[in-house]
Amino acid sequence: MSQALAQKMIDAYITAELDVLDGKTVTVNGKTMGSEDLPAIIAGRKEWERRLNAYSSPNAGFGQAQF
Repeated sequence: MSQALAQKMIDAYITAELDVLDGKTVTVNGKTMGSEDLPAIIAGRKEWERRLNAYSSPNAGFGQAQF
């Protein structure tokens, strides 16, 4: 997975979020979603944002050793 892909997915989820809030039905990753699926769309966006943020954090996923 690349940073570009993560950003593309975030953009897609934001577009889906806005469309659903406008009362439209959208398709994300092959699944048709409507207003009842808004929590899943938000969760998907947050997951991709977490993945993107992992690129910019030093030692992503690793803690520092303490002696």
